Amino acid sequence: MERAAAGWGSGLLGVIIFSGSLPATRVAVADFSPMFLTSARAVIAALLGATFLLARHQMRPERNDILPLTLVAIGGVIGFPLLTAFALQHMTAAHSIVFIGLLPLATAIFGVVRGGERPKPAFWLFSVVGAAAVAGFALYGSEGGTLIGELLMFAAILVCGLGYAEGATLSRRLGGWQVISWALLLSLPIMAVIALFTLPETWGRIGVPAWAGLAYVSIFSMMVGFIFWYRGLALGGIAGVGQLQLLQPFFGFLLAAIFLGEPIAWTMIASTVVIVACVAGAKRFA
Repeated sequence: MERAAAGWGSGLLGVIIFSGSLPATRVAVADFSPMFLTSARAVIAALLGATFLLARHQMRPERNDILPLTLVAIGGVIGFPLLTAFALQHMTAAHSIVFIGLLPLATAIFGVVRGGERPKPAFWLFSVVGAAAVAGFALYGSEGGTLIGELLMFAAILVCGLGYAEGATLSRRLGGWQVISWALLLSLPIMAVIALFTLPETWGRIGVPAWAGLAYVSIFSMMVGFIFWYRGLALGGIAGVGQLQLLQPFFGFLLAAIFLGEPIAWTMIASTVVIVACVAGAKRFA
């Protein structure tokens, strides 16, 4: 019981940190290209991860860990940041945040496929209802998004769910911060080359908000958040703790409204109320 409680607490901290990712990305892509932002955040986080690994004298992963770490890198380090960065050029941060409500369902499915978990049937009911609330919001025709942006967000959700499930499974054996650090290092050569080829033509036009956004997604979204998140998934279960992501839109709405001045539609609030209720139900039957 204490192990599960610690997992849910750690997972909640990770969700709160991740909630600032999309608003911060929205600010950063105003001055940085999506390709540079995605690669630069990965390079910065990889250097932090390398520092941690060297300081703690961590052993290298085994050969059979390379494929799972590659999937973690594809999902969390490259795929999700890049796809969301492109998507945020076609929608507001507040609109994109709602799609995060689909991430728990994707994570749970990959948790079954890759993590060997078997939630109770009632769990899937609450998970699907939460996802349906998000899909209903999108189909309702809320302002602030386009078809291209929404398709990019759906693709981002799929690759991210896979990365979360793989990372959580590895974290049970390697540790949460070790997993994200090794995944970042694995992607470092590619991301460093991309960063060099996509450097801004002029640095003088980049404003302070964009630099702040880059700093946030590099340090917190790409490193600190994953430390808490993977620990939570490993201790509390991928499918169960993964449902905490349903709360992420609620936190994200507040951040988008406070820092970006974006309007919050009543459909967003209604969707959030439904999915928050689904978290409680999913937790009970996970």
